[in-house]
Amino acid sequence: MRALPMVVLAVLILLRAAPLGAQSASPYVPIDHWAMPFVEHLITAGVIVDPTPLTRPLRQRDLADALGAADTSKLSPSLRATVRRLLHEWGAATPQAYFHAEMSAGAAAATHTVRDPLSLDRGVAPARLDERGFGSVGLDVKLVFGPVVAVSHPVVDTRLEHDPEWYGTTDNATRFSEAYVSGQWRWGELFFGILDRSWGPSGVDGVLLSSNPYSMDHFAATFGTRRVQLQSVATQLDTRATASGDPVNRFMVWDRLWIHPHGRWTLALWGAGVNQGVGRQLEPWLLNPASIIYFRGSSGTVNSFLGVDFERRGGTTLFGQVMLDDIQVSNGDPSGLEPASYALTIGAAGRVGTRPVTWTAFYTQVANLSYRTTTPAESPLYFNLGTGRNFADYDQATLKASVLVHPMLLIEPEATLLRQGEGDPRLPYPAIADFPTTAVLLQGVVQRTIRLALGGRWQRGGLSLTGNGGVHFLDNFDHVSGSSKTEWVGSVSLTIRLHHEGPLP
Repeated sequence: MRALPMVVLAVLILLRAAPLGAQSASPYVPIDHWAMPFVEHLITAGVIVDPTPLTRPLRQRDLADALGAADTSKLSPSLRATVRRLLHEWGAATPQAYFHAEMSAGAAAATHTVRDPLSLDRGVAPARLDERGFGSVGLDVKLVFGPVVAVSHPVVDTRLEHDPEWYGTTDNATRFSEAYVSGQWRWGELFFGILDRSWGPSGVDGVLLSSNPYSMDHFAATFGTRRVQLQSVATQLDTRATASGDPVNRFMVWDRLWIHPHGRWTLALWGAGVNQGVGRQLEPWLLNPASIIYFRGSSGTVNSFLGVDFERRGGTTLFGQVMLDDIQVSNGDPSGLEPASYALTIGAAGRVGTRPVTWTAFYTQVANLSYRTTTPAESPLYFNLGTGRNFADYDQATLKASVLVHPMLLIEPEATLLRQGEGDPRLPYPAIADFPTTAVLLQGVVQRTIRLALGGRWQRGGLSLTGNGGVHFLDNFDHVSGSSKTEWVGSVSLTIRLHHEGPLP
């Protein structure tokens, strides 16, 4: 028997033997759910408590508890109405075994086919900029019974056919946004399936685990209390091939110790690793969450990473994330001149007085050689998308605001300065002889993008309207000195949802 099924079976037996909680399992609220911008606004404004800081997605039950505990007596009418609307979405009492089925249909128009407009004009394979109209339909089915929840959410979206980041080839307009089975107990959870995750400050892509990869199947396990948890995620990355055509299996594992004591601080210490090889499998030592992959993989068989996340909640919330890939501490030979590989994010968020206005400011930096290694198959790429960030060799400063101008109506202005060097995670690793001329950050001619944008979203009943438009001012466009370009980018979408819920027989 292979190692992975043995480990999963052991975890399942352990969790089954644990004391059961009094509550049934709860589905997750996807990161891209229509309600999450409103939830994040309420958290940043201090209206509700973040159920799991430095971790997304959130669970419906945890959100309902946080919304129900909110003191709305001193809130503005728009904030009170928004809390009530979200409580209506998740706060209703449900039987211990029930189903929820939701059908959706939408139409959209955009100047680009990628999800993030800041992906435009970057990377080895530039994203497409093309005015188009799109249509989508989806079916979201949730089954909850006792400690088990099962979710399947297929979506047909014509935008995917033109998205250079989507890896589908057969029936390439269809994907599963979520598809998972989760067993949730008092002291832990066992999960298998598809669900976008992000470790790190909310509202910013995690540097090594984020929602960038499309439909990534994975195992996840959590042990601990609401204050201290040991968390693990394991997945198989896309298979590559050797020069002779032999399949190279690639696996990635993340482990994290998450600590959220009573008070304002949350701290997470984590490690991750990518291993690969012809006939390679997920060996038990790589799946051991009680060991540190960075040191156990020091033999050279694993591309390892170490990281730390932190958040201090308050009137002004401070947050950050730092990842260490490779830093040389000796320069006694030419290999000692290898540039450092790392990534970091620091930022703050808060509320403007007593108004329903919040702000978020952050600075993030990813070194030139981050995510790259001498063995390309050990890069943390899933179908050529980063499991954390899709780009390297850049830094970015962003200031965003969120204004609740009316119940369930958000206006979101943004200003971003992005500097992109010529490095990219998909490029080959430089030779040792090239180390002295390889920059730690911002290799070659640096392209600069200034983005000024305004977004908005409105929700009423089962109807959602979202839009975002802005202008990009590019200097040294396409890494050519003196070249410039100005782009208008925008998107608008309208979605209608109908749902039905009831007890399971």
